[in-house]
Amino acid sequence: MAFNDLFRLSSHAVITNDAGEVLLLKATYGDKHWGLPGGGLDPNETIHQALKRECLEELGCYVDIQYLSGVYFHRAYQSQAFIFRCELPKGAKIQLSNEHSEYAFFAVAELSAVQQQRINDCLTFNGQVFSAAF
Repeated sequence: MAFNDLFRLSSHAVITNDAGEVLLLKATYGDKHWGLPGGGLDPNETIHQALKRECLEELGCYVDIQYLSGVYFHRAYQSQAFIFRCELPKGAKIQLSNEHSEYAFFAVAELSAVQQQRINDCLTFNGQVFSAAF
C-alpha cells in the first residue's frame, strides 16, 4: 500500500437491549441502510475516541465501551471496521442526529450475513479478537 492510497477506518458499537436484540440506526443519506452506531475516524483520533464521538453525535449520549471484539475488512469500501461491545448508560435517552431517521432493535437472525457474523463474534467474544474479510 502506497502512502497516498485511499484507505478507511471506522469504529462501530454493538449495543443490545434486555431481549438480546441489537440497536441499528437508519441512515438519511446514501442507500438509507440500517447499520450499527459508529463511523469513520477523524484525523488524529484513536479507534476508541472515534467510537465515543460518533455515538455521542448519532445517539445523543455517551456509550460505555466494554471491549474490542473484531476487525473486519470490507473490499467494496477498502475499509477496516473495528467492532466494539458497548452499553448505553442507565437511563440514557437516544436523541438521533440528522444523519439518521430512526432507530430500532433487531434480532440478530433478521440481519444480513455480514452483520450476523460481526455481531455474533462480538456477543460470543472469548478474549481473542476476531478478524475476517468480506
